[in-house]
Amino acid sequence: MFAVLKLAFISVAALATVASADAILDNLAREVSRVESIREIKDVQRSFAHLAQFGRFHDAATLFTTDATFIWGNASVTGRSAIENFLNAHTGEMNGRKSSSLNTLVIENPVVSLSVNGQSAKARWNGLRFAGDSKGGSWIEGGIYENQYVREDTGWRIASLHYYALYEGTYEDGWKNVGGRGIPVIPYHFTPEGSGLPIPTPEGDAPETNATLRDLEVRIESLNDEDEVRNLMHAHGYYIDRRMWTDVIDLHTTKTKVTITGQGTYNGLDGVRNALERMGPEGLTRGVNNDHPIFDMLVEVSPDGQRAIARGIEIGMRGDTNNRTASWEFNVFRNNFVKETGVWKVKAVETTPLIVADYYKGWSNGVINTPTGYLPPWVNVGSFREASFPPSNGTSNATVVDLERKLRRSAAYDGTENQSHAYGHVIDDIDCARMGALFASRGHKSSPFAGFFITPQRITDACFASYGTNRSTIRSSISFHWRPQPVILVSHDGRSATLRARLLQPSTSVSKAGSFNSAMYHDQVVLENGRWRLWSVTIDEFYWQSSSWEAGWANPTPRNASQPDPEPAGWTKKFPPDVTIAEVGEREAGFRGGAGKFVEWPEIQRMWFGYRNLVSGRVPSGERLGFWEGCVPCKVRPDWALEANGWEEPEAGPVGNRTLRMGR
Repeated sequence: MFAVLKLAFISVAALATVASADAILDNLAREVSRVESIREIKDVQRSFAHLAQFGRFHDAATLFTTDATFIWGNASVTGRSAIENFLNAHTGEMNGRKSSSLNTLVIENPVVSLSVNGQSAKARWNGLRFAGDSKGGSWIEGGIYENQYVREDTGWRIASLHYYALYEGTYEDGWKNVGGRGIPVIPYHFTPEGSGLPIPTPEGDAPETNATLRDLEVRIESLNDEDEVRNLMHAHGYYIDRRMWTDVIDLHTTKTKVTITGQGTYNGLDGVRNALERMGPEGLTRGVNNDHPIFDMLVEVSPDGQRAIARGIEIGMRGDTNNRTASWEFNVFRNNFVKETGVWKVKAVETTPLIVADYYKGWSNGVINTPTGYLPPWVNVGSFREASFPPSNGTSNATVVDLERKLRRSAAYDGTENQSHAYGHVIDDIDCARMGALFASRGHKSSPFAGFFITPQRITDACFASYGTNRSTIRSSISFHWRPQPVILVSHDGRSATLRARLLQPSTSVSKAGSFNSAMYHDQVVLENGRWRLWSVTIDEFYWQSSSWEAGWANPTPRNASQPDPEPAGWTKKFPPDVTIAEVGEREAGFRGGAGKFVEWPEIQRMWFGYRNLVSGRVPSGERLGFWEGCVPCKVRPDWALEANGWEEPEAGPVGNRTLRMGR
C-alpha cells in the first residue's frame, strides 16, 4: 500500500516536471516569435520601399491586408486594387519603371510597438521620395508615417498606411512646407514609456509549440546573425564615407569581389581597393564629401547560418568644394556575406547605379550615367521567419537560460534602435518633456554647442532653457533628426548597448527651400526597470552642411581663419551644463564650444568611432580619425559610466586574436 502511494507521488512529481519543462519551452517559443515579429514588421515596410523604387505597385499592394486603408496626404483609398491604382496615378511617369526614371522612396527611423497579444502593431517612420521622369520633370516629397500592421496566416501585413505630407517641391525650386503653411505636430502612437518597451509582457499561458529546443536555438542564432550582418554593412558604409579603404578591405574575405553593374567587376582584395579608388585616394581631404547613407536594408540569413544577403538603398551625396562640383547617386546594393571561423565577412558587393546626376542640374536634367535597366534580385522576406527554417533533427547542447540571454541580445538591438528613433522624432518637435522622459534616471545628454546635462529633469530643463517654454504646436520650419544606419553593440547580458548612428538632417520651412546637414551620434542605452532608456547621447556636429538648396554642400563660404571661435550658447550662462563641451577635452576638440580651434566645413573635422574594425580589430587613427570607447563625457566623469552604475560596458570590437561575435 505505502509502496503504491510512493510510486504515485513520484509519478505526479515527474509529470509536474515534464509540464514545467513544456511550459518553459512554450514561453521561449512565444518570445522568439515576438522578437521575429518586430523584424518582420520592419521587413514588410522596407519591402514596400524596394518594390516602389521599380514601380512594382501590384506586388507592393500584396503587402497590405485585403481591406487595408491607404491615406496619402489628403487622398484616401481602401483595398489592394485601389492602393495599386493610387500608386500608379500618384507616381505617373516618375515611377522607376523605365531605367531613366526615378522613384526612390525612403522609409526610415521606425518606432515599432507590438500589441500585448502579439497579433497587431503600430509604427512611426520618416519618409522621403525622390522622383523624376527623365524628361525634365522632378519631384521631392517628405513627411511622417503612422502605420498599423496585423499578423495574418501568411505573415505580417500593413493594415493602415497613413502618410502625413509635410514638405514637397520640384527639384528646380526645392521643397517647402506643403501648401506654404505651418506644420502641426503629427500625433504619436507611442509614449516615452511605450517606445522603451517595443515588445510588451504577454498575458496568459503561451500556446503549445511543436518546436524543439534545437529549433528555437537555430532561430535565435539567426536573429543574432542578422544583427552582426547589419552592423558589418553599416560599418562598411561609414568606412566608405571617410575613404577608409584599408578598413573596408579588412571586412572582406580574401576571395571577394565587387561588381558595379554596367561598369565592371573587381576580384580579390586588390580588386576591392581598385574599385574603391575610383572614388579617390584613401582619406578625405579639405572640401571633399563622400557620404553614401544606407536606407531600408533587408537582411536574409541562410538556414545554416553560414551565408547572408543584404539588399538596400544607397543615396550618394558627393562633392568637392575645391572645384564646386557635386552629385547625387541613387544606387541599389545587394551584397553577400559568409561566416568564416565564426566571424561574418563581406563575400561580394553588387552595386547597381540607377541615377548619377549633377547636383546643380538635378536628376531629370543632369544625368551623367547611362542606366542599365538591370533589376537587382529581391531578398526572400515577407513571410514568417519561422517558415524558412526546416525542422531540426539534431539536439541542442544549449540551456534555456543561455538561449534566453541570446534572445535578449537581439531584443536589445531592436529596443536600442526603437529608443534612438523615438528620440529623433520627439526632438523634431522640440518636445522637451517627452524627450527628457526617454532617459534613464542617471542618463545624460549633450545639448548642442553647450555641454552635458544629467538626469531627465536637467535634460528637460536645458531643452526649455535653449528653446523656450511657450512653443507653438504649428511650426513654420523644422530641422528633422533622421538617425539611420546604426551600429549597435550589445552587452553580453543584453541589458546595455552602445549605438553609433548618422544624423541626416533635412530641413523645411514656409518660405525657404530645404537642405541637408550631416553629423554623427554616439549613444548608450540601458534596460532600466524593464524598459529601454537612453543612457548617454552625444552629437558631433556638423561634418558637412548645405549652405542652401541652390548652393548645396559643395559651395560653402569658408570661415575666415582670423575669425574668433564662436562662443558657447548664450543660454548656458543662466543654466550651465554639468560638464561643458570644452571640459571633455580632446574628444570634443574642434566642435563648436569644444577645446581647440573650431573646425567648420569645408575643413574636415575629425570623425570619432566607438568601435574597432569588426573583423580585424583595427583602431581608427590618424589626423582626422579617432577611437573613443564608452560614453563621451565618462573620462571626465567616471561616475557617469555604465559599469559605475551596474551595467556592462559592451565590447567595442575584437582585440588581438579575440574576435567579437556580439558577445555570444
